[in-house]
Amino acid sequence: MNSYQPICILGIVAFFLWNCSSINKDKTIHPNVLFIAVDDLRPELGIYGNKIVKTPHMDLLAKRGSYFTNHYVQVPTCGASRYSLMTGLRPKKKIHISNSVFYKETAGQNERDRPESLVHHFKRNGYTTVGIGKLSHSVDGLVYGYNESPSEVKEMPHSWDRFVFNAGKWKTGWNAFFAYASGENRQSLKNQVKPYESAAVSDDGYPDGLILNSALEELKKLKEKQKPFFLGVGFFKPHLPFNAPKKYWDLYDQNKIPIASDPFVPEGVHPSSIGPMGEFYNYQLSDEKPSLERKISDDYARKLIHGYYASISYVDHLVGKLLNELKSLDLDQNTLIVLWGDHGWHLGNDLKWGKHSLFERSLKSTLIIKPPGNAFKPKKIQSIVETVDLYPTLLEYCSLITPYPLDGKSLLPLIESESKRIEGMAFSYFKNGVSMRTPRYRMTKYYREEKPDVELFDHTLDPEENKNIADDNQEMVNELMPILNDATPAFYYGLKK
Repeated sequence: MNSYQPICILGIVAFFLWNCSSINKDKTIHPNVLFIAVDDLRPELGIYGNKIVKTPHMDLLAKRGSYFTNHYVQVPTCGASRYSLMTGLRPKKKIHISNSVFYKETAGQNERDRPESLVHHFKRNGYTTVGIGKLSHSVDGLVYGYNESPSEVKEMPHSWDRFVFNAGKWKTGWNAFFAYASGENRQSLKNQVKPYESAAVSDDGYPDGLILNSALEELKKLKEKQKPFFLGVGFFKPHLPFNAPKKYWDLYDQNKIPIASDPFVPEGVHPSSIGPMGEFYNYQLSDEKPSLERKISDDYARKLIHGYYASISYVDHLVGKLLNELKSLDLDQNTLIVLWGDHGWHLGNDLKWGKHSLFERSLKSTLIIKPPGNAFKPKKIQSIVETVDLYPTLLEYCSLITPYPLDGKSLLPLIESESKRIEGMAFSYFKNGVSMRTPRYRMTKYYREEKPDVELFDHTLDPEENKNIADDNQEMVNELMPILNDATPAFYYGLKK
């Protein structure tokens, strides 16, 4: 052997070790993960610029980590959005844009080489995985209908070491999801309910308080195991009904709550793009019934937004308690925290009360990522990112190998970088439409008979998407359409045009 070879090898090893230590600076190889899902949470927090809503705990989390101002979900409905999260994939089949996707794709399936979910992959790599609340579609992880008794069929049968849900006085998961303080629920009252409630009860008077209690207990157990964990906590609110303890309603002066500045169908848009409000209509004692023909009164709009804000403040307080417990157990220095909203919500915008559309209001949601300790400088990230990016991000940060090709890309370069350049694209899907968001434009193509079937909005000039400019900007449509077509699954081409 030549004399210089050992020196050369030692140099290579030293460089490799230095490089690894640089990549993993201020973090362990396998940190814990605390994943918090909040249902229907559009980016309506103080940190995002809302000066009315009271969200001190989520704002503080964002200020200590990275928060994303342009995060978009793949599908604007709960189950399908969460399926893209769990698989790291955009929709490939029609079932992938349906709330029943977990029932069809993972429930009742034998374990395979390919993990059924992000959580399953963490479990296979030595993590203890615990789920609490709504993380897939069903709120207790079991397959059954709203009016049925719980089955023993798990939505993600191979993912969780433990799945915990305390339904309390509501007895079943779905009853708890649509809970009223009395112990009744939307189903038991046969939809003869209001879409809001302010009750003089403690935090435990609604199911989200019970979810928090379970999470606090599980954190203590996980601390004792001294093994890396993935803890998923899925809060219900601010999903309908907008029910929260009165003390959170009392944080607001309803008369000072602004209503939507765009309560009309956008110009040059067919009403079918806005879509129906069937979810809202399940609350048949609503003070007023919204429609696309006319907006509800300003007073009622304020009341509904008041309920949405109270529900957010309720969850914010619970999140604060959860994060405080993480710190008190001395777990915060080795735990990656992600707070994610599964989609947005129209609060009277475009005359709609609900999600289920391919507009910005439905597709943009909250995303906050806080690495352990002080691993990275806190920052506001304005680049376009997608829910499918979370899978590779968590794997890279936790030093896990990617199990199969993913559609997203890791967000760590954005978190680590000092650059403020806005870039990226996001793709979203629902029913008969596919939408693409770039830093400047949103373009949507519908496979339907109703015209226009192409919409283009310029977010530099029209951030509320009030006017479809596709007809007057055919050159830009032609430039973007091939990119949108490449991201369109084959099943769309079989839909009626």
